[in-house]
Amino acid sequence: MPDDAAAARAAAEEESAFSHPPVDPDVTAAYGDHPDQVIDFYAPRPGPESAAPAAAPLVVVLHGGAWRARYDRRHITPFAGFLARRGFAVANVEYRRGGEPLIPGQQSGEGAPADATPPAGRWPDTFDDIAAALDALPALVREALPQADPRRTVLTGHSAGGHLALWAAARHVLPADSRWRTGGPALLRGVVALAPIADLEAAEKLAVCGHASLQLLGGHGVFAERRAYADPVLLLPTGIATTLVQGRADLEVPQQVAESYADAAAKAGEVVGLTLLEDVGHFPLIDPAADACAVAAEEIAQLAW
Repeated sequence: MPDDAAAARAAAEEESAFSHPPVDPDVTAAYGDHPDQVIDFYAPRPGPESAAPAAAPLVVVLHGGAWRARYDRRHITPFAGFLARRGFAVANVEYRRGGEPLIPGQQSGEGAPADATPPAGRWPDTFDDIAAALDALPALVREALPQADPRRTVLTGHSAGGHLALWAAARHVLPADSRWRTGGPALLRGVVALAPIADLEAAEKLAVCGHASLQLLGGHGVFAERRAYADPVLLLPTGIATTLVQGRADLEVPQQVAESYADAAAKAGEVVGLTLLEDVGHFPLIDPAADACAVAAEEIAQLAW
């Protein structure tokens, strides 16, 4: 159990991350018929520290929230806006999640007690949506964000979204009978996974987000079987440049989960970057007011430019 000081710091970090008003997108486009099958697009808005190139790198954002419906893409829009102000074109992807959606007026966040949260994820809908969104993205970007250069695409995600980012980049190494397998690697400059649930088995042993990994795959009876199709740690090597950014003080997704993925990558002959940030918890990585958010953006820039 975390001590009182650590818990208080984590609570303050979460409060800061969710204190920013949502940032409206420039365009929203659908990649399917379900209300959650949409992508918000943000045109680059360079400030004095960055000048927009003729074609800006594209950052695809997958939000976290333990794959639960009450945590939608709105909570990560300040991060999307932050990236846009640094000269990136941004695509913020929504997808189907488990349980009931956010109640109007309720704040989106990941801090609810485990016994108060609905089941995580929808099998196979959550994975169907990520695959469909990434497949539809090139055509949607041409229409919605002509400023973007899809040849310089970086995939990023936070927490559960970090899991989905790592998974989406590994679809070409899924089992041959997978409905989501692609014929070759995605055209990505790389992946930057922020505090990702990168190893579902390790996360389950730590009861991350109220056993969300177990719920995502459908329970004990199918967990082991479905991991082969859903767990990024089993989909290595990918051949795609990958960096994990992790706070050492993260109480939501402990650093052991990221370290387990990095160790597995090394054993598979792949070098994965692991940036560990001292005195940083779970939420500063997507909080524009936090220094850790600038570190995350710089890791993205290292791959994109």
